[in-house]
Amino acid sequence: MPSVAGYVKKAQEQGVPISQVVLEEQAREQEQPKEMLEEKMRQMLQVMQASAKEGENPQLRSQSGLTGGAAAKVMERARRGESLCGPYFGKAVARALAVSECNACMGRIVAAPTAGSCGILPAALLTIMEEKELPEEKAVMGLFTAAGIGTVIASNATVSGAQGGCQAEVGSASAMAAAAVVEMMGGTPQMCANACAIALKNVLGLVCDPVAGLVEVPCVKRNAMGVVNALAAAEMALAGVESAIPADEVILAMKRVGNTLPATLRETAEGGLADTPTGRKIAHSFFQHEAL
Repeated sequence: MPSVAGYVKKAQEQGVPISQVVLEEQAREQEQPKEMLEEKMRQMLQVMQASAKEGENPQLRSQSGLTGGAAAKVMERARRGESLCGPYFGKAVARALAVSECNACMGRIVAAPTAGSCGILPAALLTIMEEKELPEEKAVMGLFTAAGIGTVIASNATVSGAQGGCQAEVGSASAMAAAAVVEMMGGTPQMCANACAIALKNVLGLVCDPVAGLVEVPCVKRNAMGVVNALAAAEMALAGVESAIPADEVILAMKRVGNTLPATLRETAEGGLADTPTGRKIAHSFFQHEAL
């Protein structure tokens, strides 16, 4: 089984970032040139950019009417310089909402690692690339680091909300984004591992409770929370803060926590927010409309 510690060890031995280890591993396993894989990842980044832009449309609305317009409001506030924590924070939140709203409105997105958590990684990478004036190549390689972390989580635990709750979707995406941001900012492989661990620890136990069974409420706004969590974890890791629990142990803990969650809190829309009076009312209204 792949491990975060394994990636860190190889990167340290070779004197390269985790992204390079992941790229070489994928090239070997898929029997494709590294240049071809880099180009494919660049295309993924371009889809992320397009979905973030599409999601900013203030007129965008999902079929259910539950989603749309939030990203435009937050981005406008950020561009006016009114964000509480500065433009980077505001734009990252807005882009996380934008990509998630694009998904809810049947737009084209990159599942990173899932459709329900698709806004976190793009929001973190695109915003830091813009605000720190980093070359596109940095973001492309950051995606390889994120892919490596995602592979470890998927192989040793799960990235499915139905299996492990929202911690497995938003938590995994946060961990992937945190590690990628750290590498993009020049952090060491061990710092990437610490960022991954901190981000995932922060959302252990997060349930999956979609209202009416739709990937909209609370999913879209959880993407905004997820990117903030990723940035907080990256900030701590870059400052030299270490995770007391290694990343691989956190991943296994997430799996165990997910296994103990009742079925009502694993994407069945039978518990949590989905089972509130308003949640049930929304579901009733939606399905009644669908039956007409």
